[in-house]
Amino acid sequence: MRGRTAGTRLGIRLALLALAGATPLVAQAHEEAAHGERAAVERAALDYLEGFYEGDEAKLRRGISPDVVKYGYFVPLDASTYTGEPMSFQQMLDYAERVKSTGRTAPADAPKEVEILDLLDQTAAVKVTAFWGSDYLQLAKVDGRWKILHVLWQSPPRG
Repeated sequence: MRGRTAGTRLGIRLALLALAGATPLVAQAHEEAAHGERAAVERAALDYLEGFYEGDEAKLRRGISPDVVKYGYFVPLDASTYTGEPMSFQQMLDYAERVKSTGRTAPADAPKEVEILDLLDQTAAVKVTAFWGSDYLQLAKVDGRWKILHVLWQSPPRG
């Protein structure tokens, strides 16, 4: 009986050693996958910014769902209060086309900040800072790709 107990203990020890050795590998694989997801979310947000900055419709199409809902608040030059306005996916593409056709791209030093606020396996929340203000993006993984589904933005507050 003693040999059997010792054998059982040895088996348990070997299993624990195997688990201990595998745990860092599993953690590393999880960390690499999370890093890949972060990079993909950041890429979608940059496609959004660069699509507007450069007038690049392909980047907008890559990073934004055609079903996007975008709404923004800004203070018109002749007003003192905020005005709210929606922007459809087609209007985004039209804006990019105007930027490209007029050559009125953003300057190289224009703000282009991406801050991932939250990232889960299917959804993400991101804040981007651009020359026009701050945009809060909600993304979802659609057919294996991160796409922007909602945008709420505001121009910089008047000082």
